Amino acid sequence: MFEEDNDDKIYNLLITRGSGYEDDYAQFTEKLYSKTDFLWKESVAASYHHMPESFFSKIDVIIILSGIYEKDKENIDDIVKAAQLFNIPIVLVRPYGLEEVPENLEKVATALVGWNANCIVDTIRGAVNGDYDI
Repeated sequence: MFEEDNDDKIYNLLITRGSGYEDDYAQFTEKLYSKTDFLWKESVAASYHHMPESFFSKIDVIIILSGIYEKDKENIDDIVKAAQLFNIPIVLVRPYGLEEVPENLEKVATALVGWNANCIVDTIRGAVNGDYDI
């Protein structure tokens, strides 16, 4: 590995995880764990509606698993509002095996990605560095 390719940053992620959708969440985090050169941790709260700026200021990227949106709209909408308020990039993940994402989420997303582990990591890094394409 070349020195300039070495990324020692620990990315702080907020990943949506609707109740009853643990499989989506588990499958997504498994993709992240498979990339041993990508260091990350997760910030989690029971509700994001009233979380203070100090909570959101530590988050590098918000990951929205769009397949859970219909069942968890209210919580995800709160997360989107916080992302916009605190200028946090949003990486929108397509529903597993599908191409279409909710249009309102696509409009606010910084980047859109499928389920390939390499693409996920590259997209997260790009969103943090301001180098993304939607």
